[in-house]
Amino acid sequence: MTIIDAIADAKLFGGALRDPTTWSAWRAFLCALFALPMSDTEADVFRACTGRGALPEAPFTEAWLVCGRRAGKSFVLAIVAVFLACFREWRPHLALGERATIMVIATDRKQARVIFRYVRGLLSIPMLAPLIEREAAEAIDLSNGVSIEIAVASYRTTRGYTLAAVLCDEIAFWRSDDAAEPDYQILDALRPGLGTLPGAMLLCASSPYAQNGALYDAWRRYHSQDDASVLVWHAPTRTMNPTFPQATVDAAMERDPASASAEYLAEFRRDVQAFVAREAVEACVSRGVFERSPLSDVRYVGFVDPSGGSSDSMTMAVAHLENNITVLDCVRERKPPFSPEAVLSEFADVLKNYRIGTVRGDRYGGEFPRELLRKQRIEYLAADKVKSEIYLSVLPAINSRRVDLLDDPRLLTQFCGLERRTARGGKDSIDHRPGAHDDVANAVAGALLLAKPNVIAEIDIGNPINIPMGDYIYRSEMQQQTEGVSGSHDPHRMF
Repeated sequence: MTIIDAIADAKLFGGALRDPTTWSAWRAFLCALFALPMSDTEADVFRACTGRGALPEAPFTEAWLVCGRRAGKSFVLAIVAVFLACFREWRPHLALGERATIMVIATDRKQARVIFRYVRGLLSIPMLAPLIEREAAEAIDLSNGVSIEIAVASYRTTRGYTLAAVLCDEIAFWRSDDAAEPDYQILDALRPGLGTLPGAMLLCASSPYAQNGALYDAWRRYHSQDDASVLVWHAPTRTMNPTFPQATVDAAMERDPASASAEYLAEFRRDVQAFVAREAVEACVSRGVFERSPLSDVRYVGFVDPSGGSSDSMTMAVAHLENNITVLDCVRERKPPFSPEAVLSEFADVLKNYRIGTVRGDRYGGEFPRELLRKQRIEYLAADKVKSEIYLSVLPAINSRRVDLLDDPRLLTQFCGLERRTARGGKDSIDHRPGAHDDVANAVAGALLLAKPNVIAEIDIGNPINIPMGDYIYRSEMQQQTEGVSGSHDPHRMF
């Protein structure tokens, strides 16, 4: 039985299709994936969506679906998974006690459950239900030696499996916390597990996003290539799902053409690009240097990125200027959950160790970080620049290797994961990609900017400060009192 036969059979997958007449484009994809005969109409769809002229002569073991939102990608992946689990014989290739695993991977377990629910629904079909041997919240074991499991997108936790298939959902939006390019590392960790079983498949699906990452790389390398061993299927939402309302697409295009073109027309965004090259950041890292001890003859500056303790990390960075190079000395990150008061007290001890009496930070939380740090004899001043401006200000120094960074993997990851977005008015904004974080990068960039040669001033310890430093100003006693803040504001005062 072929997968097309299973779809046509009302007692199998055919009974799960709401309107089989709208499935012509997906039938063309499945015919291409398994190298099955196509009708003339299906062949035309194949050529339009792959850019290929010649029809496939052999099944593919790797395929990428670059399709718009609500095109039906997740349901089709589930159909392929259940077909491979139930209608392929894997036992002859398995050792005693070994199971063939079909792994469903997404950004997190919650998102992976979308495909898993489809899988569970398809396996409830009366003809297939007797195969279920054991069912848990995130795994289903079949009596034929196949297991279907949910896994989170991590190159560490996906190792060691014998894989019959891997379904990677929304791969364009996988997190970037563990590595600058986690999609590549996860795929590299998975491929050895796919090499054991003949006919094992790697299936990656996503609506597109920026012109970087594994999805874009696969599209760039294999789409429109007749001799490519990898199938790349690129199609708008309504090509694959003609029941999706055109009015919804039109309204989205009117609101935000760049976003809607990616979401529904499956076009990679041209207004989103990497902020800084990984090579440029790595060139600034002092390998094996994780923190620098304070020196008595060095003047330090500090930057804090506060958080309420429930979602984002609270971070702090210390830096100084040395021979026109901005040097990063110390980075602290506390991940949630935590007590903001306890963390700020800890940060204050570190700042005092570097003889820092005044720090800069963003405007998050209003008075709460200012009040908590004041109890620790540290003044907290809101940064004059917003986050995007801070990042843009330190970029030239990174590209010209005029910064000296610590060997901190999360710092490297977050800097490399930053994206530059261009708004309709032409103004650039710098931020992390969806689902990622930049708390460490934000604090480090702020400290590096404070320590830049055109920002930090050569002053005597103990003198009141009222010196313009680029767009930053450490204000005098009188200016601070005008703003309702008391106390000395020398950032280098001794304790």
